[in-house]
Amino acid sequence: MAKLLLNLRHVPEDEAAEIRAMLEEHDIGYYETEPNRWGISAGAIWIKDDSRHQDAMVLMAAYQGQRSAHARAQREQARIDGSAETLAQQIRKQPLRLVFILFALAILVAISLWPVLLLG
Repeated sequence: MAKLLLNLRHVPEDEAAEIRAMLEEHDIGYYETEPNRWGISAGAIWIKDDSRHQDAMVLMAAYQGQRSAHARAQREQARIDGSAETLAQQIRKQPLRLVFILFALAILVAISLWPVLLLG
């Protein structure tokens, strides 16, 4: 029976391609399910043979550790050379987003405090 290796929801295409290549390199049989048209299922990568599932999980853990370290190094390099986007730059780029977030927070606080205000 097949076992799930990776749900492809929010997985970039380059990462999915690297995982497929890794599985092929280590001769681990897999297949993919496609996402459905309504977005309920995002698709997935499944391991065909149960006995190879643990091997695939070990490879995935190593791969994700490498990818995480690489992303952190890129972020740190961007911070050092000044190309990383700061909060102030994000606010300047999308000021209405900040206004909307603050408005939503104010509504949530008001709704949360409404029963307390009615009692007092």
